[in-house]
Amino acid sequence: MNKTSKPKLIFEGQVLHFAALAILLGAIYALRDTPGFRTGSFLGLSTSCWVVLVIADAVIHQVYVWFCWRVQLHDQALTRWFGEKAFDLYAALFTLLFVLRPMLVFSLGWSNRGTLDLNAWIGFCVSVILVLPVIYMMYSIVHFFTFRRAFGIDHFDPSYRSAPLVHQGIFGWTSNAMYVFGFFSLWIPMFLFQSVTAMILAAFSHAYIWVHYFATEKPDMERIYGSKDEEG
Repeated sequence: MNKTSKPKLIFEGQVLHFAALAILLGAIYALRDTPGFRTGSFLGLSTSCWVVLVIADAVIHQVYVWFCWRVQLHDQALTRWFGEKAFDLYAALFTLLFVLRPMLVFSLGWSNRGTLDLNAWIGFCVSVILVLPVIYMMYSIVHFFTFRRAFGIDHFDPSYRSAPLVHQGIFGWTSNAMYVFGFFSLWIPMFLFQSVTAMILAAFSHAYIWVHYFATEKPDMERIYGSKDEEG
């Protein structure tokens, strides 16, 4: 692979990524005057501040994953810089950003609670329904898929590229279980706290993770596995 081709490979799909992100951010801006959107506060921060934190974490997380995956896949940059610790260092920050996503959305929902015209009991029941596939997904990752594969170890360790596709647990329902069911967790605050802003940000977050799939993960899986789709 010549040097001039590496930037093209690293930035493959990113015009779609940033164009879609601009559209999604524009949609949130257009909805900023929705009744109740700015209502409330939590831990001394206004709902608007929590909105910014939710968006910032999502964008930083997905840009971070794109950058690390691509420079490692096409240039082995992280292993050259950090050696055997490369994946663990990458995974540590990935985990922090990943865990922050539901924490921030729940904080936003509590800050903005009571702004959505939704019966509290209905909201609670829907929250319970949504959490069940999330729990099953986590179980399936632990027992069948592993978090290392979920984090993208196949970008770092070629030995994982010959591992068979996983069809047990929730991955028997869809190969994209983490995108379909994992992000149900971000819809729970909308129903649990009856929050209009949590609803808008959940829609943003769920749409944006699919942008990551089509702009970053799908092209990478096609290069790593050929025509074979990998779970995500």
